[in-house]
Amino acid sequence: MDLLVNLYSRKLSELGSRVADVAATIRVALPPEQHIVKDWVRDNFSEYWVSEVTAAMAHQPAGCLVAIVEGKLVGFACYDATARGFFGPTGVAEDQRGKKIGLALLYHALIAMKAQGYAYAIIGSAGPVDFYASAVGAVAIESDKEDIYQGLLRLNPIQAKD
Repeated sequence: MDLLVNLYSRKLSELGSRVADVAATIRVALPPEQHIVKDWVRDNFSEYWVSEVTAAMAHQPAGCLVAIVEGKLVGFACYDATARGFFGPTGVAEDQRGKKIGLALLYHALIAMKAQGYAYAIIGSAGPVDFYASAVGAVAIESDKEDIYQGLLRLNPIQAKD
């Protein structure tokens, strides 16, 4: 299910207050770090997300943010990867979850999108719908189970062996 986020909502400002004390540095990934971010995403998530990181890093400013704790990459968030105006993918290392790092990445990515002129953001194929609804007031976009990922090529076991 795709979700819509109003970037002018008070919920976004409230989220900023909630994440002000997060013990991670959130910043835009730099081009020389792309291989590090992509390897980390590959190791912790999926090759599909590596492709989206590549797309997000390909434009200026880069649409990939990173979360760093004690010099170590612990999370990432992309926007404008699969489509303009889309937030995601995003992920946080398992041992860092529950520390508001994911919320901070969401906040900073949405603020960057707003600064670039977006009024709304779309969270494509949102996994934790309740998380996004609670964090930023995201609402479902009506559809007939059709989305941008419909027909996405997937590796099957025969292709994976070649």
